[in-house]
Parts: sequence; structure tokens; C-alpha cells
Amino acid sequence: MNKAQIGIFGGSGFYDFLKNAKEIEMDTPYGKPSGKIVLGEYKGKKIAFMPRHGEGHKYPPHKIPYRANMWAFKELGVKFVLGPCASGSLRPEIEPGDFVICDQFIDRTKGRNDTYYEGPKVAHVEAANPYCANLGEIAAEEAQKLGIKAHQGGTVVVIEGPRFSTKAESKWFSSAGFDVINMTQYPECILARELEMCYAGICLITDYDVGLVDYPDIKPVTIEDVLKIFKENNEKLRNLLFAIIERINIEESCECHSAMKSSVVSA
Repeated sequence: MNKAQIGIFGGSGFYDFLKNAKEIEMDTPYGKPSGKIVLGEYKGKKIAFMPRHGEGHKYPPHKIPYRANMWAFKELGVKFVLGPCASGSLRPEIEPGDFVICDQFIDRTKGRNDTYYEGPKVAHVEAANPYCANLGEIAAEEAQKLGIKAHQGGTVVVIEGPRFSTKAESKWFSSAGFDVINMTQYPECILARELEMCYAGICLITDYDVGLVDYPDIKPVTIEDVLKIFKENNEKLRNLLFAIIERINIEESCECHSAMKSSVVSA
């Protein structure tokens, strides 16, 4: 039987560390996930890897089948989800190559399928603290051990994409106090919560969004910059993810695993 305890959104380059790795295809009530899922073991723990954007990066952020992806993880038995993602910085002190362990998000997307509760059963999910604090703490501690510059806590503003921000938008986001910008953390994070899975958003900073308007010496982002920085830091990300996996106690439960108990309203 195909089972996993920890789910990770990632691509090739991670699989070499897994034992007994195999690819599987799944279907869900919400359609097919982004792509084939790689199942394997690491340090005695069962891991599932899924390419968030599909093979060859075929899905832009607004077309990713988020509900199918998270549902597939849940069907496999996943309790803990690690969601690494490329992100832009909205603050000069958060530099390309840094990591930010998110604890809040601002949703600026539009029209995404962002809930499993569309009636007749309705739920009002509690989302004051959308990210798992336990996983976030583990991520920050392991980053420090590895000598990775990581900022524990931060607000990510999630934009629709696939375009980058205008200067006016970027200045607005910075002045509002947001820390990083991304295109995929929503609804991924909140869907995990609806399915009572712990979720950690790990932002790898690849650029300064639009160069940060008030800092003329910082140049606007280009896709070439994003890919370059992400590639240069991929090994750091991989090392961090596997360090986190080692720390996760798969027998332990937290508030995330009972997040919906009082949220569902019967029809």
C-alpha cells in the first residue's frame, strides 16, 4: 500500500537521498495532481515528493491544481507538509539567498479554488495562525545549525501571477509591512489546514521585488535572476529539508491536526 508521513513540494535533485523510491500516479475528486508523486524513505520516515508546477514547470501559479495536490497527500496519510518556494524580498535586510520561515500570509490572489467546503457542508476555518508554529520552529533551528541565514517569522503577500509586481504595487506591499512576496503559498497553506495537516512555508529569497522602489541601487527582478539564485541555493534548501525531516516526530500531534473540530457546520 502506498503511504507517506511527510509531504514535500519539490523537484528533481531531492530523490537521490531516498531509499526504495518509486513514482506513482494518483487521481482525486478534484482532478489529477500536478504530476507524478515520488514515494521513498529517509531515515526510516516515509516521504512523498510532488512537483508543485508539474513536469517541466507546465503549470503557472494560478493554474496549479492546489486542491488535488493537497488531497493526494492526505490520501497517502501525510501529516506534515513542507512547502518550499521561490520568493521575492520586500525588505533590504532580507537578502537574496536568505530563507524566511513564514508565519502569516496576505492573500492577493483572485478566483482560485481555495476550499474543500463548498456546500452543503460548510466550514469556517480558524486561520489566525495559518502556519504550523512547531514546524516553523524546527525549520529555523535547523537552518541555524546549518549556517543558513533564516528569518523566523514573516508575512508573505501572495499575488496572482504569473506576472511580477508593478513598482506601485511593490511600494504598497513594502509600506504595508509585508516581508516577502510569492505566487503559490495561497491557497496551499490554508488547504493543508482544512485537511488538518501541519504546514511550513519556507521561502527561498531569489530577488528583491521590483528592486525595492526606495532603493535605486537595487535592480528590478528578472526571471533569469530568480532561476540563477534558486539554482545556487538548491543544495542549501535540500540540506535544510532533510534536516527538518530528521527532527519531525511523526507520532506527535499538534493543534493543526485538530484544526477543523469546531469549524464544520452541518447542512
